Amino acid sequence: MQSALSWPTGGLVLVAPGGVPLAPADRLAALLGLRTLPRPIAPAEDPAAVLHALGLETPGWLLPLCLDPGQQLAGAGCWADALGAWRQPVLLLTPAVATAAAPAGVARAYHALLQLTGVPLLGLIQSGGEWAPEQRRCDGLPWLGWLPASPASEAELALAATMAARWRAISVARPDPLPLGPPGATDRQV
Repeated sequence: MQSALSWPTGGLVLVAPGGVPLAPADRLAALLGLRTLPRPIAPAEDPAAVLHALGLETPGWLLPLCLDPGQQLAGAGCWADALGAWRQPVLLLTPAVATAAAPAGVARAYHALLQLTGVPLLGLIQSGGEWAPEQRRCDGLPWLGWLPASPASEAELALAATMAARWRAISVARPDPLPLGPPGATDRQV
């Protein structure tokens, strides 16, 4: 497990088709040495206000987004738009496919949505089911691994190491070293 102080950014948002259940979020947070922010978010809530509040949190958190990242918001856009605008690092939790050899259509669709909106995506994690690494490599998606049904497995340890490495790589590659903020915001003094 990693120390929360060793992470390159304040925290991660965990997204999933239909919203994230709390149980896998708690497991992923524990694997990464983060604390889960059990903050229910209402569909009418302003994403900018939520993301601003996250910037004020003590580093070392994981926020499971209980809403679908593609769901239309009361105002304009969707959560994916806001996450991309704020350059908030994200993990995508996807359901297992029906069979290990089945195509990952849902995973591809959500990956495309996050990519289109400019979200810094660490990668995809398959939740449960059977893990077929050869087939997942053929998907052409940035899979991090698999969260098996049984905790404390070798698969979880491998997933934790891969997530940590990808988080650091994504953070180093960020084009703007400033803290997270809305589009056009700047803290630089001229």
